[in-house]
Amino acid sequence: MKKLFNSQERMPDDMIDGFVAAFPQIVARGQSPRVVRRKTLRTKEGKVALLIGNGCGHEPIAMGFVGEGLLDANVVGDVFAAPSADAILEGIEEVTGKAGAVLLISRHEGDVINGTAAAMEAQDDGLNVQPLLMYDDISSAPKGQEEDRRGAAGTMFIYKILGAAAEEGMALDDLMTLGAAVRAATRTLGAAVSPGVSPITGELMFTLPDDEVFIGMGVHGEPGVGRRKMEPIRDLVAFMLAELLDDRPIATGTPTVALINGSGGTTQMELLTIYGEVAKQLAEIGIETVSPMIGSYSTTQEMGGFSISLFTPTQEMMRLWRMPHGAPHFPHIDRQGG
Repeated sequence: MKKLFNSQERMPDDMIDGFVAAFPQIVARGQSPRVVRRKTLRTKEGKVALLIGNGCGHEPIAMGFVGEGLLDANVVGDVFAAPSADAILEGIEEVTGKAGAVLLISRHEGDVINGTAAAMEAQDDGLNVQPLLMYDDISSAPKGQEEDRRGAAGTMFIYKILGAAAEEGMALDDLMTLGAAVRAATRTLGAAVSPGVSPITGELMFTLPDDEVFIGMGVHGEPGVGRRKMEPIRDLVAFMLAELLDDRPIATGTPTVALINGSGGTTQMELLTIYGEVAKQLAEIGIETVSPMIGSYSTTQEMGGFSISLFTPTQEMMRLWRMPHGAPHFPHIDRQGG
């Protein structure tokens, strides 16, 4: 399978070079070559730092979310591989001041091991760093075992809301409490219709008959929990919404943010069609959708598919969700709420 790169070894670094060259007023390369940080940092002046380390190949998350009102830094690992604990520690040291830092960790084994180790090393060095695990994928562990679930596209609510709150000066402990509350109010379920190609092997990441859909496929091509026959999108959306609402019921009249995330090979036409069905079907049971996010943000190369995330914010969370920001690849959310 064809991929466009200079060499496999240079893929992450060439990508970072291009990103920094494209947005030189917003981001800069850190002292460590795999650290992408805000060009102008406020974290040395009393702002709590917000950063994450993660494997590349899923862009624009998370590198594209570095900027005012969102992340202060992203530590970039190899393709589909978490950065080392040492690399994450270098990122922490570069952006953390006296106010401390929240280290976001999307719950995948390598990310958890290396992120937790880096946070502990930073604490040993006298930095006030708190790790925040992010998880939302209902297909990866049963109801009641939420802490065992994988991080999926719904983690983007945490990025944005904590980023806005940190920008306004919220303290570290309050940010951790807010992050846990956003996490508890979020559920995600994905579906895949075609595989992406691994940049490492050049091979398809999984196989799937043309007339089937994988339910619950992970962002690294982890196996789904089941398959369904291809059907009109209204029927697939109805099934997925039923699963999400069974896992976490939403009361009639509750304003709800729907995030429709494309996996990388899904067109905007398809994603808008999916959102239309989500909004219509939720309205039929008395749930109003507000300030949605629709696009391909957490991707798995060219994998065909999408996920639906449902988030029920408090008024304060909604205010922070709608706040303007300066990150290159995070969308600007409708501030009016319709």
